[in-house]
Order: sequence, then structure tokens, then C-alpha cells
Amino acid sequence: MFDAGCGMIDVGSGALAAFGLDPLGQYRIGSGSLASAPILTPAAGYWMLGIFSVLWVGLGIWWGRRATSYDGFSVAGRNVGLALGTATAVATWITSNTTMLAPQFALQLGVWGALAYSTASFGLFAFAPMSGRIRRLMPHGYTAVEFVRRRYGPVTTVMFLVISLFYALTWLVSMSMAGGKLLHVLSGIPYPVGMSVVVLVCVLYTLFGGMYAVIGTDFIQSLIILVGLVVVATAVLYQIDIADVHARLQADRPMLLSIAFPAALMALFNNLLFGFGEIFHSNVWWSRAFAMREGVGPKAYALGGLLWLPVPIVAGFLGLAAPALGIGISQPDTVGPLVAATLLGYGGALLVFVVVFCSLASSIDSLLAATSDLIVNDMVEPCLAADVSDSSKRRWSMIAIVGLGFTAWVVALPNVGTLATVLFFAGPMVASCIWPIVGGLYWRRASPLAASSAMLLGNACGLTAYFTIGWFVASLVGAAVSGVVFVIGMKVSPGDFDFDSLASPKAEG
Repeated sequence: MFDAGCGMIDVGSGALAAFGLDPLGQYRIGSGSLASAPILTPAAGYWMLGIFSVLWVGLGIWWGRRATSYDGFSVAGRNVGLALGTATAVATWITSNTTMLAPQFALQLGVWGALAYSTASFGLFAFAPMSGRIRRLMPHGYTAVEFVRRRYGPVTTVMFLVISLFYALTWLVSMSMAGGKLLHVLSGIPYPVGMSVVVLVCVLYTLFGGMYAVIGTDFIQSLIILVGLVVVATAVLYQIDIADVHARLQADRPMLLSIAFPAALMALFNNLLFGFGEIFHSNVWWSRAFAMREGVGPKAYALGGLLWLPVPIVAGFLGLAAPALGIGISQPDTVGPLVAATLLGYGGALLVFVVVFCSLASSIDSLLAATSDLIVNDMVEPCLAADVSDSSKRRWSMIAIVGLGFTAWVVALPNVGTLATVLFFAGPMVASCIWPIVGGLYWRRASPLAASSAMLLGNACGLTAYFTIGWFVASLVGAAVSGVVFVIGMKVSPGDFDFDSLASPKAEG
């Protein structure tokens, strides 16, 4: 046991004991803290769940009327403007991980933890110019895997596809878990029930409307999330004396305020690179680049990053306030909603419910739509070895969406681990893709050998660090090794790629 200023933490490995960080995130209620009962009644929780379920499914069906072709279903007709483009970037990136993991980071890693999560906005800033180049290079493209196939060939494609699918599943599972945990903490609804309803609702409206439904609901969800967070933050600051919180933390848990907390410093850079890897490789962001009108992507992603930047800092403050307020936390990834609901009472709990439910839906639907595109365009269509009709691709997309939702439900049902440990297991995988993607988009000398070697060795070293040191360094190690190997690979086996070849409608090879 080790008290690093975060309460009583079980340290599962000798390496982490030196940093005071729990690899599984198991955060026990220390002596003298108050265990919090659900603020809402189960009946109120079920009513809220029912209202928003009907709302999102209804809107999905209504917007889905425009998805008359596969292009409409998968990339919204490639005609998304700046307002919708910015809204969908913000709503998709304000996930349950933002509203629930940012407070967990602050609870366990202190001030650096909240700042660490905010660095994920840099991924949006960096992807802004990349999205414009992607749209110009592949005006008829659908997926990130299609780019890798045409740029690097089959060996690299298989590796990239496995990474993309695994990451998408871990993100889906982490958000499904967040839905069940949120409803249980706020209203006492059993975890399996809440998690199942959240997944089912997102599957239904994505199934009916595809990308039109996803972007349409994202617009409304982003407005609700941003307004709700402003109201929650203002109300919480009104209830709490920041000077008092600082004084109590300084006296009882000084490590949370330390600028020399080793694990927190490593988590800062780890999360920065994880954010780059998440966005650069994920088809969630590539599909939006293909869906936006020419020239819209760079502006939309830059604005989205600016709007998203303060959100995890505001959410992280709730994690810092929990120890000072003596609120008992049995699961660290529920600290944000629990603190807000405890301080603000019944009305606050309702508002937190709405904000986090919207953040869940806005990301789960995006993942379902974008990952189904991968399955249809990069698995089903190549296996059929023939031109697939629009109606067949739409049907396969619907099958993929249902299959993904069911898989996420099965994996999330046992409720094993915390959101951080589930999501960050994919960290070294996505971080190893940063340099192959950047190099593939901008450097003609980037070669298949360089890309595949960088992914393979970056993955191997990053996962080794995950198990031997901790999740808070895995992405950092994966990105560093991948970068070095990628540069060496280009020197040993330089390529000479013709970027103009990507503009044709049909994938080659």
C-alpha cells in the first residue's frame, strides 16, 4: 500500500511503487471519507434514459432519410460544412474519457494529470492541415486503411488494419463501460442494464442514419455538452473555495500539487503522443476528412481543438476537489460525475447525466460508423473480389454496426478494470502509427519496409513497457521506437511514391 497524496492505492508492481501509481487504477476509500449513495432514484434514471434514447433514435431516423446512397451513409455525401464539421469534431472528442478520465487523471496524478489530458487537443490541431491534404490526395477515399493499402502495400495494411480494429474495439468498450458506470453511480441503475441500453441506442440510430445521423446528432450533442459543462463548472466553482481546496491538498496530499511527480510527468508526454496516435490513425477522423467539403477540414479541426482544450481542465478540477471534500471514491473513473452530482444535488445530477450521456453517444456512434466503413471497404469488398453494389455495401455496413455493438457489449459486460487501463492498452499500438501516417502523407521516400518495421517494433516495445512499467509510459515508448525505426527504414530502403496515384476512385492492389 502507498499513499501518494491520492488516498490509499494498491500498487501492483515494484516499478510503479516508486511512483505511487496503481496500474489497475483501483482506488480505495480511505479512512474518514464519505461513501456516496446515488443522487437520483432508479426511477428518475430510467426516465432520463428513456427520454434521451427515444430522442437520439428518432433524430437518427429523421436525418438518415438523406442517406439514399452508400456515399451518403458512409461519408455524408462529402458535403459537410464548417458548422457541422466543427461540431462533430468537438462532440466526438469530448468522449466519456474526457468527462470521466480527466478527473481520474487529476485524482491520481494531480495538477499534471488534468493538464496531461488536455494535451489531446494538440492532436486535433496537428490533424487540421493533414485533413486538408487527405481530402486533396484522395477525393474519392473512404478509410485510413485504404490509404495505407495504396501507399504501402498489403503487409503494412494487415498490421494497420489489426491495430485500427483493436483500437476501435477498446474505445467502444471503454465508453460502453462508462455508460454503465455513470448510470449506476448517479441513479443506482445496475451496471449491465445501463451499459446495455447505451450501446443499443447508439447502434439503432447509427444503423438507420449512418454518417448523416452521426453528424446531425453530434451537432446537438456538442451544444448540450458545452453548455452543460459551463453550467456545471460555474455551479461547482460557486460551491467550492479554490483556496481552501489548495490548502487542504497541500496539507494532506501534497503530491497532487507537486511539479516533480515522476509518473505524472511521464503521463503528460504519454497522453500527448497517445492523442496524436489516436487521431492520426483512426478512421473516425479520416472519415470526417472525406465527408467535409474541400477546404473545410483544416478550419473545422482547428476550431474543434480550441473548443475542446479547456474541457478536460475543467473536468479535472472535479478530481482535485474530491480528496479535499472527503468524498469517498470506490472507482476512480467515476470521480467527476460523482463530485459534481454530490455538490450540486438532484438538479446537478440530472445535468451531469445529460452531459455525460451525450458525450457517450457522440463518440460511440462515430466509432460504429467509421469502423463499419473499415470492415466493408477493407475486409468484405476485397474478399468478395468483385464490384459490390451500393445496396450490398449498405447491407454489409448494417451487419458490421450490429456486430461491433454486440462485441463491445460482450467485452464490457464483466466490467473489468478502469477506463484508463482498458483504453491505454491500445496506446502503444496507435502511437506506433504516427510516423508511418505522417511520412506516408508528406514524404515520397517513406517505404513499406520503414512503415511496417516501425509499427511492429514500436508495438512490441510499447506493449513491453505497458506490462513492465505502466500504461503511463507505453505510448511514449511506442512512438519513440517507431520514429527511430521509421527513419532508419527510409535510409535503408527508400521509396519513390507518386502521390497523384491516390486520386483515382478505385483502390489499387
